[in-house]
Amino acid sequence: MFSQYTKPLIMGILNVTPDSFSDGGKFSSVTTALQHAKHMITEGVDIIDIGGESTRPGSDPVSPEDQIERVIPVITALRQQLKCTTLISIDTTSSHVAQAALQAGADIINDVSGGEQDPAILTVAAENHAPIILMHRQGTPKTMQDNPYYEDVVPEVIQALQAKIALALNAGIPKTNLLIDPGIGFGKRRQDNLELLAHLDQLVALGFPVLLGTSRKRFMGSLCNITDPNDLVTATAVTTALGVMAGVQIFRVHDVKENRQAADVAWAIKNSTTFESA
Repeated sequence: MFSQYTKPLIMGILNVTPDSFSDGGKFSSVTTALQHAKHMITEGVDIIDIGGESTRPGSDPVSPEDQIERVIPVITALRQQLKCTTLISIDTTSSHVAQAALQAGADIINDVSGGEQDPAILTVAAENHAPIILMHRQGTPKTMQDNPYYEDVVPEVIQALQAKIALALNAGIPKTNLLIDPGIGFGKRRQDNLELLAHLDQLVALGFPVLLGTSRKRFMGSLCNITDPNDLVTATAVTTALGVMAGVQIFRVHDVKENRQAADVAWAIKNSTTFESA
């Protein structure tokens, strides 16, 4: 499913939250969430990532009970109506939310704390035979952008991810169900993000499928003199193409159509010797 030798996957973001940084409140009802999910499917999405807690810088935590109240009706409705080929991931750090989401029909756990905030989430993944995405972040959403610092960000992130992988394996999760995410924008300075993007091949070399999430991130706006995150679609697509060339397998994005195109063209270029002339 997540092999680097298969076509890259597009993960569409579906935030059922009132305060996410670029789309907060837009899809907080089951009806609007379902409409947006169907729209993403028409644009070529492979995975729909549903979250009930904003992880934007400065955001406050949301209780598992409130997250469950937000996401479970949406997951249930989507699973009843989506094509069977569309995967659903649950974006949460809570083992309770992850368990409820898997029972409702989710396929994948996407944990931005990489199992650190609630280690029981690793047990949930193991017992449900569910793939889990382990992301690197420094701090929590509330504090992660308060003067983050690294001596050498690429090896430090790799080392931290290796530690998370070891814990996940010890919890009984098979290697084939582990994915990693460098956590672009999560406790990183602009230069840290750029260095990680420049060395994605080193993350891919760890031997686990890599997820890249740069969608509409503020650091790109600072490079382009853009303040509205909705105007960073092109910048995001550039990083998607870059990631494909480096071997990244999954791209978590708000704008599915544009990033689907970027991924498909980059994939064709990367594998040009196997494609017939059009």
